[in-house]
Amino acid sequence: AICPFSLEMDDRSSDEPTRSKGKKKGRLGPPFSLGNSERQKAPMDTDYIEDLKNTNTKLRINLNFGRKQEDNKYQETIKKFDVKSLFAAVSSGDVSQLQGLELYLHRTMKHLTNSEYQSNGKNALLKALLNLKDGRNDTVEFLLDVAEKMGDLKEFVNAAYTDSYYRGHTALHIAIERRSKYFVELLVRKGADVHAKACGKFFQPHDGPSFYFGELPLSLAACTNQRDVVDFLMDNPYQKVNIMETDSLGNTVLHALVLVADNSTENTNFINSMYDHILTRTTKLHPEILVEDIENKEGLNPLKLAAKTGKIGLFRNMIQREFNDKEIVHLSRKFTEWVYGPVQSSLYDLASVDSYEKNSVMEIIVYGSTIPNRPEMLQTEPLSKLLDDKWDRFAKWMFLINFISYILYLTIFTTVAYHRQEGKVPFPVENTAMGHLYLVGQVISALGAVYFFFKGISDLRRKRPTLQTLLVDGFSEILFFIQAVLFIIASVLYCCGKKEYLGFMVLCLALSWINLLHFSRGSRHMGIYNVMIQQMILGDVLLFLFVYMVYLFGFSAAVVTLIDDSPNNMTATSLTEEKPDCKNPTFNDFRFTTLELFKFTIGMGDLEFTDQYQYKEVFYVLLISYIVFTYILLLNMLIALMNKTVEKLSEESRNIWKLQRAVTILDLERSLPSFLRRRFRSGVEKKLGWACGEETRWCFRLYHFQKPNSDVGCSARRFV
Repeated sequence: AICPFSLEMDDRSSDEPTRSKGKKKGRLGPPFSLGNSERQKAPMDTDYIEDLKNTNTKLRINLNFGRKQEDNKYQETIKKFDVKSLFAAVSSGDVSQLQGLELYLHRTMKHLTNSEYQSNGKNALLKALLNLKDGRNDTVEFLLDVAEKMGDLKEFVNAAYTDSYYRGHTALHIAIERRSKYFVELLVRKGADVHAKACGKFFQPHDGPSFYFGELPLSLAACTNQRDVVDFLMDNPYQKVNIMETDSLGNTVLHALVLVADNSTENTNFINSMYDHILTRTTKLHPEILVEDIENKEGLNPLKLAAKTGKIGLFRNMIQREFNDKEIVHLSRKFTEWVYGPVQSSLYDLASVDSYEKNSVMEIIVYGSTIPNRPEMLQTEPLSKLLDDKWDRFAKWMFLINFISYILYLTIFTTVAYHRQEGKVPFPVENTAMGHLYLVGQVISALGAVYFFFKGISDLRRKRPTLQTLLVDGFSEILFFIQAVLFIIASVLYCCGKKEYLGFMVLCLALSWINLLHFSRGSRHMGIYNVMIQQMILGDVLLFLFVYMVYLFGFSAAVVTLIDDSPNNMTATSLTEEKPDCKNPTFNDFRFTTLELFKFTIGMGDLEFTDQYQYKEVFYVLLISYIVFTYILLLNMLIALMNKTVEKLSEESRNIWKLQRAVTILDLERSLPSFLRRRFRSGVEKKLGWACGEETRWCFRLYHFQKPNSDVGCSARRFV
């Protein structure tokens, strides 16, 4: 942007600029200065010696140019104010130190907004507000009066930091952060911009030191729990905030509240209260504005943002919100339909929640591999019962059809693999009924592998599992994908006439039967059992295998090095005579030695398996140490860890199974054509009558049972 041209006055004597330049030259040059990152992270304010910088280059007119010596002496009798003396005076809060400031500015034709009174955009007003004592600093009113008399009040009160770290931070932001409603009202009355955006790096969400509050003054007041300031900014006679105003990320004040929530009890209570207060206050002031429907640049409204960031306390409050006041009842997402004794029927608004809509809360939670508290959030009503309803409506029948189809595919594939022909590959197609059936089986097996290959790519791209979420988001998908890859490799080798195709085919066949366990998630007990197996494989078993491989390869290398395979030291290892054309493997072969040591791990080893060692004592020390470390120590530790895992993760396994089933339900729903999705849509369309005018919403009905008390009665709401 092109800044408007302006001139400033300079009352320094002719030798002062020269002295100033000399001081700058005496400082350490750029090679010895702090890096850019350190300069950017300089404090917003400090009680110690501050490095004041004038970042704006301005044209200045020297008032002493051409003046006589007598005029200069008269000028020297006036108290001068430079940026250091001005900042020191306002930091002290002593107005007497500012006496003569207005006269000095008039005589020198200067303003408090001049660049010489700023450091990275910070002026005297910002400095004064950063140095409140017991919430007061009398120099603030004095500075505002001087600026108003000098005619640059609006520019002075809206001055903001210009450096990249604190850019956009204004006096109004500071007054709110200092929790001074008095100065907030004063600044707004003097023309402070209520939509100023503090957009520097410090005010953006990142890993370093930062405080993101939504950039806007209203968002800052809300995120710091100042309800009186929020009410003033929303409704005052000077300048009211636009509640629909967004920051550089597209977030409104409600989005900002979601992002500062941290799921702690105290924080959740104040965030819930402030969120509901702003929502209801907005409705009373601006009934036509639906602030909760505004989406940020990621396409997320506050409810979806709470789901994506795992703010379970606020999310539960939002999705179960119920107001009884007729003026704001339409803001509810839960409506009590009728109550009889301990039985209560409630309607939950499914707008933005049901997976029938694109980018819904349900999809965000189920497919959000990085969302904390994901299993717990799915247990929040009505999400849990909504998933059960989808399962009963269509998902379980589709899942059963998929299970039967996979059984048929697996049977065909196994039959084709078992009845493979002998001879040179590829085998010719026989012109018989059995030959044609065999060819059909091969085609079906190939088509199934291609389907699993592309489906696996699609699922992994959509879910993007991480190592931490592999158990939920990608375990079965990866296994099916590997199954398809093995079959494709086997098919390519088969078509190229390579007998090695058989190895890949049998691996694919074994994995295909293992993948049958994927369908155990349709049963609660089998699903939880399968989750425990997966947890042990990805946890205890992987750790055991890593440590075991270290021992196995280490001791194998030692034994191979110790073995003497020279002709003079050869002894028979078996009572059977060797045939002249037979070549027995020796213990100089690393693979053979590794296999023999592995037998000791499973209790099948023989201590006299060879006599071809040079040092008998060393050999037995190695062998016994290996048995102690692996057969006795590692295996027993694995059993103990697996036993502890079963006891520890029983409830977690149940939640993971529910999450796996939820993924399956949504995957099946996505595969339905649009007309079937409409037919199987959960919930009912309800006209809420007097509660919300003629508004019609798609709701999901739930029945709750509460402990009965002495006040048993019946009540009902008039819904259509």
